[in-house]
Amino acid sequence: MIDLYYWPTPNGHKITLFLEEAGLDYRIQPVDIGKGDQFKPDFLAISPNNKMPAIVDHDPVDGGAPISVFESGAILQYLAGKTGRFCPKDLRGRIEVDEWLFWQVAGLGPMTGQYGHFHVYAPEPIPYARERYRKEAERLLGVLDRQLAGRDFITGRDYTIADMAAYPWVDAYEKAPLDLTGFPDLRRWREAIAARPATQRAYARAQEINPNAGQPMGEEEKKILFGGGR
Repeated sequence: MIDLYYWPTPNGHKITLFLEEAGLDYRIQPVDIGKGDQFKPDFLAISPNNKMPAIVDHDPVDGGAPISVFESGAILQYLAGKTGRFCPKDLRGRIEVDEWLFWQVAGLGPMTGQYGHFHVYAPEPIPYARERYRKEAERLLGVLDRQLAGRDFITGRDYTIADMAAYPWVDAYEKAPLDLTGFPDLRRWREAIAARPATQRAYARAQEINPNAGQPMGEEEKKILFGGGR
């Protein structure tokens, strides 16, 4: 059994995508980031950066004590290692998947997140910031589109943790959509992943945990999320 500390965000979706694809037994422990659950001592004990997702694996492959893992990229690597799935076993294939996984956690996620912040959540429009992060988000989408040319998935024919990491961050903000017209291979890839039964199950969990996802935030929620922590 795996406990998944989760809230429906792009980083949270990465982990439910894997767990649903792999068919692992898991239970969601909701971390309502709008109410400050990420600052509770019990959560900080497994995720000291006060960010979700995090997991606790009660049945690690070494048979020892439960293992906790925080940071979505690290969790994906851990789960791939545990199951032997969604990451190549050969050296070169594994390196390529790791490259694109780190590309997502260091680039696509943070830059798209800043795009979303300044277009959706910032208390006042800041034209420079909006344009800066729009251009960078679109640049990164162009990188991904070129990589996908002639490939079913990011590193070839096989669906991997690199795809699971990137998918939730592509055009993540309904209130500030990006123009994907110029990225045909990215759109094809995105539609293929969206059609996977495991993807549909993963996103159904999001609605189950937070039916109000996408609704406007209250001022207290914004203060908790964007106020610099506690």
